Parts: sequence; structure tokens; C-alpha cells
Amino acid sequence: MNSIKNVPARVLSRRPGHSLEAEREQFDKTQAISISKAINTQEAPVKEKHARRIILGTHHEKGAFTFWSYAIGLPLPSSSILSWKFCHVLHKVLRDGHPNVLHDCQRYRSNIREIGDLWGHLHDRYGQLVNVYTKLLLTKISFHLKHPQFPAGLEVTDEVLEKAAGTDVNNIFQLTVEMFDYMDCELKLSESVFRQLNTAIAVSQMSSGQCRLAPLIQVIQDCSHLYHYTVKLLFKLHSCLPADTLQGHRDRFHEQFHSLRNFFRRASDMLYFKRLIQIPRLPEGPPNFLRASALAEHIKPVVVIPEEAPEDEEPENLIEISTGPPAGEPVVVADLFDQTFGPPNGSVKDDRDLQIESLKREVEMLRSELEKIKLEAQRYIAQLKSQVNALEGELEEQRKQKQKALVDNEQLRHELAQLRAAQLEGERSQGLREEAERKASATEARYNKLKEKHSELVHVHAELLRKNADTAKQLTVTQQSQEEVARVKEQLAFQVEQVKRESELKLEEKSDQLEKLKRELEAKAGELARAQEALSHTEQSKSELSSRLDTLSAEKDALSGAVRQREADLLAAQSLVRETEAALSREQQRSSQEQGELQGRLAERESQEQGLRQRLLDEQFAVLRGAAAEAAGILQDAVSKLDDPLHLRCTSSPDYLVSRAQEALDAVSTLEEGHAQYLTSLADASALVAALTRFSHLAADTIINGGATSHLAPTDPADRLIDTCRECGARALELMGQLQDQQALRHMQASLELKPKSLDVRQEELGAVVDKEMAATSAAIEDAVRRIEDMMNQARHASSGVKLEVNERILNSCTDLMKAIRLLVTTSTSLQKEIVESGRGAATQQEFYAKNSRWTEGLISASKAVGWGATQLVEAADKVVLHTGKYEELIVCSHEIAASTAQLVAASKVKANKHSPHLSRLQECSRTVNERAANVVASTKSGQEQIEDRDTMDFSGLSLIKLKKQEMETQVRVLELEKTLEAERMRLGELRKQHYVLAGASGSPGEEVAIRPSTAPRSVTTKKPPLAQKPSVAPRQDHQLDKKDGIYPAQLVNY
Repeated sequence: MNSIKNVPARVLSRRPGHSLEAEREQFDKTQAISISKAINTQEAPVKEKHARRIILGTHHEKGAFTFWSYAIGLPLPSSSILSWKFCHVLHKVLRDGHPNVLHDCQRYRSNIREIGDLWGHLHDRYGQLVNVYTKLLLTKISFHLKHPQFPAGLEVTDEVLEKAAGTDVNNIFQLTVEMFDYMDCELKLSESVFRQLNTAIAVSQMSSGQCRLAPLIQVIQDCSHLYHYTVKLLFKLHSCLPADTLQGHRDRFHEQFHSLRNFFRRASDMLYFKRLIQIPRLPEGPPNFLRASALAEHIKPVVVIPEEAPEDEEPENLIEISTGPPAGEPVVVADLFDQTFGPPNGSVKDDRDLQIESLKREVEMLRSELEKIKLEAQRYIAQLKSQVNALEGELEEQRKQKQKALVDNEQLRHELAQLRAAQLEGERSQGLREEAERKASATEARYNKLKEKHSELVHVHAELLRKNADTAKQLTVTQQSQEEVARVKEQLAFQVEQVKRESELKLEEKSDQLEKLKRELEAKAGELARAQEALSHTEQSKSELSSRLDTLSAEKDALSGAVRQREADLLAAQSLVRETEAALSREQQRSSQEQGELQGRLAERESQEQGLRQRLLDEQFAVLRGAAAEAAGILQDAVSKLDDPLHLRCTSSPDYLVSRAQEALDAVSTLEEGHAQYLTSLADASALVAALTRFSHLAADTIINGGATSHLAPTDPADRLIDTCRECGARALELMGQLQDQQALRHMQASLELKPKSLDVRQEELGAVVDKEMAATSAAIEDAVRRIEDMMNQARHASSGVKLEVNERILNSCTDLMKAIRLLVTTSTSLQKEIVESGRGAATQQEFYAKNSRWTEGLISASKAVGWGATQLVEAADKVVLHTGKYEELIVCSHEIAASTAQLVAASKVKANKHSPHLSRLQECSRTVNERAANVVASTKSGQEQIEDRDTMDFSGLSLIKLKKQEMETQVRVLELEKTLEAERMRLGELRKQHYVLAGASGSPGEEVAIRPSTAPRSVTTKKPPLAQKPSVAPRQDHQLDKKDGIYPAQLVNY
């Protein structure tokens, strides 16, 4: 700044006087300079002296009008550092400025919010800090305007804190929550600043780091007071409310305590804060609010700001100098010096130079005046705009108050009219008031009961919103309250009917009295007529009867008076009746009004109850849908295991598969019961969810074990078993999909289609069919043995050499296989008789077969398969011996008959006792049959190799070109054969699928379950693992298969 000492008198005489306008100009100029120096784009902290001058300016003018008039002209959107320093200065002004600063800042909340939102959307490091800082400033302004007891510096005594909190627990609760929000904003700003700074000590000594850290001094001051006040308020709340209610407050305070302690610790370690502020240390742990004596252990944290050495301030101008550009200031000073003391060294300027210099001075003066006018015009425009905004706000507020006053006036008028009408109604119904008051008191008592019930329901509803539980209990309470409302409604209706009956009785009594008086009047009139007639007849004895005539006249007058009295009484009775009718009508209107109110409350209660019931149904269905989705995932995973190459090494026994299938079918029955129970009561899906969970796990286990069992079975039965498992999985997944659809769930059919279908044989005929089929099987085997012996004799006469040897070996192996099968059928028959005798009890054999129809049908199917397989084997052997068939036919028949006998064994032992000797012999026969079938296959293959001629290839005389040509022809032949093989395998797969379809549609004996072709059939080119020896596993006991026994043989037919 420029200053001149020892100014001459003529220069001093040009200075304006110290008027109020000059003081105002000087004040505005000082504030403008301080604001421009405090809020700039330099990345350095705000100097304390400039901020102090701004704060003193607010106390000088008792507000922040001048500050905001210059602040709104700052280009805050152009620089994030400028916005950051503006927020810092505003924070200082709010804390240490005049109390009216809060109200002035309230008018510019939108400007502060716009700055924060602008920088919050931009990717700027200071911009993110400005966004957080503006939220803190808005929260601070709102809090202190709502609670004027707390100054912006937050420093009050404990007595003022007690007075501000009051005695109402709700006010203390709300004040604590607002202080928590206040503290969150403070801590968020500190965390944002520390997140952008490196924790090294050297950062706090750099100007960029100090620019960010400077506002945290005010944050530390605010947080120390807020921490102390929240501790006081929480101890007061714990003395009024139970500890469980304040668990959320304690958790939030503990989180803020650890954040604040970490903030104070990090700030204490920085050199920048050590010379500017003394930061208190918080205790190691938060206070224990559950112990009231812990309040005495609490120590209020005190922040100490050390006194700074006064900075050298720039001296003020002694001479008012024009505010031209800095380059022109030395020229003006030199001109003033020359005018005062003359030119240096006695040099004299000519008139032209003097005119030029005077013109320059005038131009500079005019320029400075023009700048002053522009500044004043801008300041006045800003002031006028702020005044216009303030006036518009006040006008809008006055309009709202006026509208509110009009509404209040209209309400008062309405209430006054109601009071007048009530007063008139009270005057008219004064006679019946006592009785009405008694009824009203009774109704009020009932209403109070209803109100108490309603408050209980509201409390229960609030508990439901917080904990999302006890829904069934609330429905019970609602039903009870509904019954109470119905009872009250009936009582009110009964009282109304009683009042009606009483009024009708009174009206009837008055009507009877009126009729009685009329009858008396008619009687008296008749007597008068008779008296007049007697008078006409006794004119002759007039003298004698004159005295009597006078008496009758007197009686006539008396009767006339009585009639008049009766008529007056009748009129009084009629008026009383009219009053009674009016009172009755008013009572009916009042009763109807009360009834309407009660019906409205009842409808509201019913709607609430309906909403709660619907919510319960939605929650139950959501639980069911989640369980169904999880069950579908489990089943899908089990189905995918069937195609998993890693699952090929897993094996399982048929007996274990049977046990798992039994449990799965039991789970199907339980699922049906749960589905029926859910359809009966949609509000309880627990039984269906439990059954669904058990069914999904058991069905998945059955599918996986079915795949594992197929790894030990021959190729064709294994493929049928795999397809059956896939079909079961597809049906189960379809059922899960229906359970997830609310509409399909209500109309869903029972899942009986997961169970196998029965044969088209009546249960009464099953016993006879079993004996018939077993006898037919034995006969077929005997016939096959006899035919093989005949074929052997013919082969010995018709062939010789190698062919005779091959035929004898094949026929001998077939004979051994038939003998083994005959022994197995005989043992199976003995075992079945033992099962029937041990299991039928007092029932007959036919009744036992009918009771266990599924198992019986399995036996019939197995026996038919064995008989048909023996016949086919004999025919294939005959063709091979006669050289009209193929060896491959004999191999296929051997595999088929081995599978059929395995089916018979499984069907026979499914209900047998594991310690039965017949069962042991049956298992031994089964192993023998497998060995004999393997011998047939081996002898057939060895005989085929001996019979077929193998031409030796002659390569002599072939050139390289011919060899290459034959090689290409051979490759073509190989490709053709491979293509033919692929086509035949595809045809085999289609034939198997069509066989499954026909067997499932017709219910053939060979299939027990209705099987449809899978949507994703297993590739027929997939190679099966090598056939392994089936493990010998002891059969399950009969008591483990006591439920729906017939299902298992039907499922094992495909093995």
C-alpha cells in the first residue's frame, strides 16, 4: 500500500471530511480487500488477519450483508481452490461472527448447495472436498437455526444444555440424533481431507497440505463440544429409557467415538497443528452408559488455541489516491510532489508540458471516478438484488401466513357454527340429556375400550415393522378386536331397538288414553240425548221434573267442563308425543352417526387385517418359491451328474437304489399331503416347505444312485435306467416349476405321475397270473434244454472237424446256461412261497398278492422276460448251428437273458428276509447265471474266430501307385462302414425310445413305469465303461419295504 508522510496543508485540504458515507466507503473497501486476499486461487491456507477483519466486519454491521454482497460475485464455479477457501472463511464467520450471520446465511442456502453439487459431479480433488464441506455448512446452519440455544461456536454451559434438552424424552431423543448427524458431517470432512493427504509429517509443512488442513481446526473445535454434549444426553436418555431401546444410539456413538479418537490422534501427530491448536486426548474406551456412575468419570475435552503474535498490518493510506492501475501510481505521486515542491533541480517546464500533465491528471482522476462509480453501481445492484430476494422471501412468507390465517379463520368459523348448532341442540334436548348422558357414558366407555385395543394394535404393528415377526399373534389380536367391535355394534343396535320400543310403548299408552277419553265423551253424549228424550216425554210432568231438569243442566255443565279438560289433556299428550318423537328421531340420528363411525373404524380395521393377511400370504409364498427354486437347483445338479464323466467311476448296488427309491416315494406322499394342507391354509407353508426339501434331496439322491447303479449293469438295461432317471428328473423339475408359479400352484394336480402305473390286470387275478407265469417260464426252460439236446445230436451227425467242435462248445455252454436258469427259477419260486407264507398272516395267498400288487406285477414281468429270453436264445443257437444265423444274435440273446434273470432275482428278493437260506441260494444261482452267460459269449466269439477264414494279404506284384490306390479305397470303405455304424447306432437308439413309448402307453409287462423319450437323449455313441462283477449286497428286510411295496420291482425291470 502506498502512504505519504508530512503531506502539505493544501493537499490535506482536498481530503473529504469524515462523514458517515466516508466511513461506510472505507468499511466496504476494507472488507473487499480482506475478502479478496482471504479467498483467492492460491493453494495456501487463509491468513488469520484477513479472516479476523471479515469477522470484525460482521460484528461492526451486526450481520453478514457486506460479506455476502462480495461473496456472491466471486467466480466460485471456476476454481475448486477458491470454493474451498470460501467454505473455510464461511465456517469461521459462522463460528466467530455476529449471531445474525446465521439468518443472513440462511438466505443463501441455495447458493451454497449449488456450489457443492457442482463440484460433487466433477472429478476434482478439491471439488470432492468442497462437496463434503458444503454439506457440513448446510447441516450447521440448519441445526443452529432450529436450536437457537446453541450458538454457532457450540460453547454452552451444562445448565443451558439441560434447558435445551428439556424433560420430554422424545425431545432429548431427537436432539441426540441431530447431534449424531452433525458429528457425522464433521468426521466425514476430516476423513476426506486425510484420505487425500499422505500421512508423512512433511506434508503438513507444505502449502498445499496446509491449505487442506487449515479448516480442520474449526472441525476439532466443533467435535470436542459435540462429543461432550452427546455423552451428557446419552446418560440422560439411559436414565429415562430401557437399555434395549437405546442399543442403536450406543452403537452409533461407539462408531463415532473410535473415528473421533483416530482423528484427534492423527491430527496431534502433525507439526502443523502443534503450533496452532492444543488437541485433547480422548480416553481409551467409550463411556459405559449402562452404569450411571460412569458420568462422574467423564472429563470434558477442552481445545486450547494459543495466542498468536500480532502480525504486522499494512498501514492505512493517509491520502486518498485514485484506484488506477498499479503502473500509474508512481506517476501520480510524482505529480503531487512536483506540484508541492516544484520540479527537481530548478528545471522549468513549458506550458504545453503542463497542459499535457494536467490533462493526464484529469484523465486519471476521471478514470478513477469511473471505476468508483462502477464499483458502487455493482455494489448497489448486488445490495438491491439481495434486498429484492429478501423482500420476495418475506412476501412469500407473508402470503403463506395469510393463507394459513384464512384457513384458520375458516376453521374457526366452522367450529363456531358447530358450537352454536350444538348449543341449540343442547337447549332443545335438555329434558332427555340425563338419559342420553348415561348412554353416552356407556358408549364412551366402550369407545375407550376400543381405543385401548386400537393402541395395543398400533404398538403391535410397530413391533412388527421393527422385528418382522409375530405376524400370527397380531392376526389373532386383530380378530379379537374385530369380535369386540362386532359385540359393541350389536349392543348399540340392541340399545337403539330398546329406545324405539320404549317410545312406541309410550305412544301406544297415550293413544289408549285418548281413545278412552273419546269413548267416555261418546257415552256422556248418549246419556244427554236420552235425557232430552225423557224431557220431551215428560212435558206433562214439567212441574215435577223441573228440579230434575236443573240438576241435569248442572250435570251437563260439569260434563262440558270435563270434556274441555279432557280435550286440553289430549292436546298436552299430543304435544308430549311430538316432543317424544322429535327426541327419538334425534337419538336415532345420533345412534346412526355413531354406528356409521363404528362401521368406518371396523372397515378400516378390516382393511388393515386384510393387508396383514395378504402380506403374510406373500411372505409364505416367497418362502415356498425360494425353497422350490433351491430344490430345482438340487435336482438339476443331480440330473447333470448323469452326463458327468467324473461320475462314471461311482457305483452303487440295486438294493441301495431300491431303499432310496422307497424313501423318495414316501417323500412324494408327504409332498402331496403338504400341498393339500397348503391349499387348505395358504398362511402356513411350513409343512409343504419341509416336504419339498426332503423330496428334493431324496429324489436327487435316487437319480445319482440310479446313475451309479447303471455303471454296473449291462448296456441296454443301463441305458433304460439312465433314461428313466432323466425322465424322473424332468418330471420333478416340472413340478418345481409349478410350485414357483402362484396360479399353477393353486390348480396343480397331485404329483402322482411321478409314481409308476399299474398293470391292466385285476388285483384278484394277480396270484393266479404269478403261478401261471412261473410255470410257463419253467416249461419254456425245459423245452429249451430239450431242443438244445436235439440240436447237439443233429450237429454230431451233420458236421465234423472244426465246425463240430465249435457247435458242441456253443451248445454245451447254452445247455449249462439253461440249467443254471432253471435252477434259478426253481429257487426263486421257493423264495416267493416263503415270502407269501411269512407275510400273508391270516390272509389267503390271493389276498397277499392283491395287497402287494406292485411287487406281484414285478414278478409277472420278470418271469415273462425270462421265458421269452430262453426261447430267443434257443432259436439263435439253432440258427448258428444250421449256419443260417449270425453269431452276434447269440451274443445279444445271452446279454438279454442275463438281464432278464437279474430282473427276476431283484423282483424275487425285494421282500425277502436277508437271513433266508432260499435268498442265499438265489444269489448264488444269480452269480452262476452270469458266469454261464459269459461262457456263452466267450465260446461264441472263439467259435466265430475259428470258423471265419482270414485271408492273408498278398502284396507281391503291387507297385507304389497301386498300394496307394488300395489304401485310399480302404480308407473310403472304413469311412463308409463308420457312417453305417453311426446310422445303425442312431437307429438302435430310436428303436429303444419307441419301445419305451409303446411299453409305457400300453402298460406292457416288461415295463412298470410310463417312460417318455427324454428331451435330451443320451448319445448312442457314448462308450460304456467295462462291465464289472456286480457286488453281492444283502437284501433289505421286509419291514423296510412295508409301504407301497410294488413300486420297486417295477422300477428295477429295466436293469
